[in-house]
Amino acid sequence: MRQLPLASLLCASLLMAAPLYSYEAQAADQSQPSQATEKAEHPQDKAVTTEHRIKVNGDTLKYQATTGNMIIKDDKNQPSASVFYVAYTMESKKDQPRPVTFVFNGGPGSSSLWLHMGSFGPVRVETTNAAPTPPAPYKLLDNQYTLLDSTDLVFIDAFDTGFSRGITTADAKDKAGKDENPAKKFFGVDEDADGFARFITRYVTVNNRWNSPKYLLGESYGTVRAPVLANQLQQDGMAFNGVILVSSILNYGANAPGLDRQYVGLLPTFAAVAYYHNKLPNKPAELASFLQQVRTFAEGEFAQALAAGHNLPAAELDKVAEQLHQYTGLSTEYLKHANLRVGQAQFRKELLRDEERTMGRYDGRFTGMDKDAIGETPNTDPSDTAPSAAFVATFNDYLSNQLNYHPDDTYRVFSFDAFRNWDWQHDLGRGHKSRSPYVVDDLGNAIRTNPSLQVFSANGYFDMATPFHATEYDLAHMELDPSLIGNVHFGYYPSGHMIYLNPEALKSLHKDLENFYKTTQHQ
Repeated sequence: MRQLPLASLLCASLLMAAPLYSYEAQAADQSQPSQATEKAEHPQDKAVTTEHRIKVNGDTLKYQATTGNMIIKDDKNQPSASVFYVAYTMESKKDQPRPVTFVFNGGPGSSSLWLHMGSFGPVRVETTNAAPTPPAPYKLLDNQYTLLDSTDLVFIDAFDTGFSRGITTADAKDKAGKDENPAKKFFGVDEDADGFARFITRYVTVNNRWNSPKYLLGESYGTVRAPVLANQLQQDGMAFNGVILVSSILNYGANAPGLDRQYVGLLPTFAAVAYYHNKLPNKPAELASFLQQVRTFAEGEFAQALAAGHNLPAAELDKVAEQLHQYTGLSTEYLKHANLRVGQAQFRKELLRDEERTMGRYDGRFTGMDKDAIGETPNTDPSDTAPSAAFVATFNDYLSNQLNYHPDDTYRVFSFDAFRNWDWQHDLGRGHKSRSPYVVDDLGNAIRTNPSLQVFSANGYFDMATPFHATEYDLAHMELDPSLIGNVHFGYYPSGHMIYLNPEALKSLHKDLENFYKTTQHQ
């Protein structure tokens, strides 16, 4: 989940640097009524459209950016939310309609500025790879890895994040307390997905995109949202060409006490991080083949040892601990004291303890410093603090100076209200609910009912928040017919949760997704 450690970042001031790209405002009305007046009247859609161009690999891409809020309504046709989005579109060069991809981050409670400013949009902020990014001024680059040449892009901010806000309906005014957040009705697995489905349906209708190839792209908790959305929208008659899952978590129940699956899922990631930091006793020459050995051990001897619990014979404990030492760099004594069960926070503190450094949860390549070296877990996540200020400040500057969008409100990077009040239950169908999100079945059902639907799973080797092997396990348990197993594709990259923080990884991911778009459109 994407969560900022510093509340002050939510109120980051605008940078007034000169625009890097020319634009022409086409639909801006800066004399709109105040927010207070609007609430008293019927809320309306608002949008500003600007013209842009960038050079990508020597070619000039001309595109439009539409920035604004779109109103969605409930089943009684009452306005229920104003959803903020930025859409990048290009004219089709052929008679065929251009694809459109709906992009969102996770949290729950995160805005989508991370994917927006770091991954596949037409511009991206330059950050320091695997190290803290110095303070402003920051640099905004023409994004050589934008997907805009393959698909139109619609970046959506979740409810109560960015400028997306709930609207108190007439029916709810008498029931709601004075201080109740009107977005609260969307704070839940199914409620959030339903709101996103209403937005996507309205966007497709208003912009005449029903006959466009359609994709969903979610990161982190966004990979919970995407399968639920795909399944729900397809049941409502909107089929998708592809679902792109970046740094996935598909089954929160796997971390329940007593199951031990989390330790099996984490082990290959621990091995990758130890490999990166040169902490393996006998470091192999090549990472990918080494990780295949670790996968085999994790699902075999290691899983069996964990399953034995305290009945594991002492000789077997010693044998497994020694192999874990070879694969993780942790001492056998430490591993045995932990009963072979080392969590990600403990690993982040222990591996580099002799250097008095910690590692990032989102990205194990990043290192940090705690107040002391004696704690069990790190004080902060250096992979979170290192790039955050650059993303927040640059987005606010970009919004004002290049997208020509000047709101009265403050851009909300993260909604702690949403995270604290989230309803984690998920409807599994036939009256059954899970107490924590399990969306493997949603994605499997979406593929079974639309056999053309393709899924691409993008994974960072050094991501300890959503380990790649846990994702492999979940995607292997959709109970697909043998004829559909080939619908699921994987990509692995030398980066972490935010794969795009490593430019080389972003380059590889872009190449893989370009191919994914080419092979998932049916002419």
